[in-house]
Amino acid sequence: MPTVHVDLRRELFAEKGPAISQAIHAGLVEGLDMQPDDLFQAFRPHDEGELVFSPDFGGVDRRDLVWLRITMVHMYPPDAKQRLYAALVRHLEAAGLRRDDLLVSVVEVGFEDWYAGGPVGE
Repeated sequence: MPTVHVDLRRELFAEKGPAISQAIHAGLVEGLDMQPDDLFQAFRPHDEGELVFSPDFGGVDRRDLVWLRITMVHMYPPDAKQRLYAALVRHLEAAGLRRDDLLVSVVEVGFEDWYAGGPVGE
């Protein structure tokens, strides 16, 4: 059950929010073989000046910033994460974003670090 927090410009969210959401979800389903009904996203639109970033760090041509922080259980090997990144880039480019404007960070936690509703272990 990955959760995704997305920081981006307010105008970009207003223009493409639903398409970005769908692209992220498609990338997670494809890249991690995630169940299609596993959908938990939070968008945090920002005003001018609230996203501060280096336009050329890492040798890219960053003109904007769309920052995805994915929190997930530590269970995926490195090759699965690479498939995830490739799928996210492909789907987000199809939604009209530039690959150089994407920043994806994964935060991994243990199974014991989650509660997602339902019965509590007794």
